[in-house]
Amino acid sequence: MTFLPRPKQREVLDYSGGYMGVSAVPGSGKTWTLSLLAAQIVASGELRDDQEVLVVTLVNSAVDNFYQRVGQFVKEAGLIPHLGYRVRTLHGLAHDIVRQRPDLAGLADNFTITDESQANGIRTDIAVAWLRANPYSLDGYLDPDLDEDRARWVRREQLPDLVGDVALAFIRYAKDLQLTPERLRQRLDELPVPLPLAEMGYALYADYQRALAYRGAVDFDDLIRLALEALRLDEKLLERLRDQWPYILEDEAQDSSRLQEEILKTLAGKDGNWVRVGDPNQAIYETFTTANPKYLRDFIKKRGVLRRELPNSGRSTQSIIDLANSLVAWTMKKHPVRPARDALSAPPLIEPVEAGGEGANPPDDPSQVYLSDRKFTAAEEIKVVADSLGRWLPEHPESTVAVLAPRNDRGEEFVSELKRRDIEVVERLRSSATTRLSADVLRAVLDHLAEPGSASKLAAVYKAWGQALDSGEANKPFTERAAELLRKCSQVEDYVWPAPGRDWLEALGLAESAPELYARLVEFRALLRRWQEAVSLPIDQLLLTVSQDLFSEPAQLALSHKLAVVLRQAGQEHPSWRLAELAGELRAIARNERTFLGFSDDDSGFDPDLYKGKVVVATMHKAKGLEWDRVYITSVNTYDFPSGLEGDTFISEKWFLRDHLNLEAEALAQLEALLGTDEYSWYEEGLATRRARLDYVRERLRLLYVGITRAKKELVVTWNTGRKGGLRPAEPLLALLDYFSKRSSANDTNFPNK
Repeated sequence: MTFLPRPKQREVLDYSGGYMGVSAVPGSGKTWTLSLLAAQIVASGELRDDQEVLVVTLVNSAVDNFYQRVGQFVKEAGLIPHLGYRVRTLHGLAHDIVRQRPDLAGLADNFTITDESQANGIRTDIAVAWLRANPYSLDGYLDPDLDEDRARWVRREQLPDLVGDVALAFIRYAKDLQLTPERLRQRLDELPVPLPLAEMGYALYADYQRALAYRGAVDFDDLIRLALEALRLDEKLLERLRDQWPYILEDEAQDSSRLQEEILKTLAGKDGNWVRVGDPNQAIYETFTTANPKYLRDFIKKRGVLRRELPNSGRSTQSIIDLANSLVAWTMKKHPVRPARDALSAPPLIEPVEAGGEGANPPDDPSQVYLSDRKFTAAEEIKVVADSLGRWLPEHPESTVAVLAPRNDRGEEFVSELKRRDIEVVERLRSSATTRLSADVLRAVLDHLAEPGSASKLAAVYKAWGQALDSGEANKPFTERAAELLRKCSQVEDYVWPAPGRDWLEALGLAESAPELYARLVEFRALLRRWQEAVSLPIDQLLLTVSQDLFSEPAQLALSHKLAVVLRQAGQEHPSWRLAELAGELRAIARNERTFLGFSDDDSGFDPDLYKGKVVVATMHKAKGLEWDRVYITSVNTYDFPSGLEGDTFISEKWFLRDHLNLEAEALAQLEALLGTDEYSWYEEGLATRRARLDYVRERLRLLYVGITRAKKELVVTWNTGRKGGLRPAEPLLALLDYFSKRSSANDTNFPNK
């Protein structure tokens, strides 16, 4: 492994101890630099055999990268790899600490950790239970113009998800503030006037913790809170860990939370060795968490902290670098909403690699940057991007390309269009199309088996089966016709199990008039009979039986097995659940309402170079840390990238709530009010919503910066007018158009033909 440090990287590698903060731009090689620094410390001979360099990073895939890179550097130094260093995510580190003294946290030695999917399920259950017990408690927040029928629909269809979102934000925030339900109850009882959202948050939090305690479990947020508590309560444990980890290297420090900073500061000690590396301009995970780039910024500014920069990036062409830097400069100086001007910061701005240096930038070609000022509808934007890819891909079979969408549902629309055109697609969304389709088909089967006499559910399962069987667009009318016939079947039993003289299918006369359709319905009837006969099996066995009939691809069969395990666990946790409730769990997976672990590359890494000649469709959040030769950034409008100006809309502000209130933000503000010392006047309704808008504006600016800096050679940026046609191009896009039009005459009206 050859790694020749650049001058600025060498300055970081000259570190000899103490506190050091490093600002690193995208593509600056910070992971390589930090890995080599860890290896240098291991090879220096300073560590005893029982000591380690502790490397803390954000996600599991980064753990693997660090282990491989540090191990290779250590091996090149003539030492045994995998000795002398430990790489952990924050959750992994917290687990290591809590496992040493679970008694300090009030845990049994055999405590378990509830994963994200299970935690989501628990929160959903308690949200539904709370609404059932308090059906009208949120009516004061509903839009008063809603009529009663509409209000009933909102209570039934919209509020469960909203209450679940509030529960997630409230519980996470309370744990980061190290507040227990008992402490919250005490503070609520001391208030002269109630805080209704804090009361709701407390009830949800208390029920959630009771559910975890019943399982003998903790969640990921508990691990971090309890780890810090253990360090504070056991001085000997803290001394032992400080001795074990005399050097702490922190990657992606821009996404550090208050508790993460507190844990690492406690472990390092006042006179310890702590290196923090990150890019505040790439902080994109802050919404409704206590993570904030200010922690890294403030750390770097502190007296006694050694300041270093990694400004050189060999990833992108000069034109793309200039575009990213112009976004930073415009944001800092000209953003129309002054409080948002701190969203992006400099120095450092991105600088190219010095001429002749290792990893030089791609040759510059300003004509390969397209900023579209064309007014596309939402459908037109998808079409022109797909048309462009259809022309570009055959000419670049060895290049990488990505379409970046601001939201999962928008990304799914691009996936559908590209697949319709038989363009190979690789998804990095909430769950893949395979996951969604397979879960939806199996869900439809369970829905039918739960209510076998329903003609509408019979038609739905046929439609789902037909979609799985016939992926081509040409077969869609055929599937729709058969489903419509089944929807009109007045007695489903006369089709599935007909008595003599009562065969609904034979009475249609399709055997002669539409023999292919007749044969398909006969085949489908045989499947229904087999599934109904298997309905007495345990849910996991039933699901596997059905999947064997439906799927042949190894990936779908493997997926079905995982879904079967999930439903078996759900059935064990909810003994009263029957097929209808279990089908609901699959419906949640199919609609992406649950995080279904095990079907993405998030925890195992993702390498764009493995997908040359294919289109990667990802959200901009999922694109962080990756790079492609050509990148499309889509939907850069006033909804997905609002600036806080009059008329901008915000995804977190629900249409059915009064005064555009952001209920999650208001609940967190009421939680903070509990910690103050004044009276009820601390909390002013609407103030938190306005602050949340600014936080969202800041995060979306950083997200756009991340999107731009994913491109190596070619960049396309488009916008659309939204579903209703009223959206405008985002303010930062207008600023970039103005900048680039002055710089290059190559931009953009020719984009659809490129």
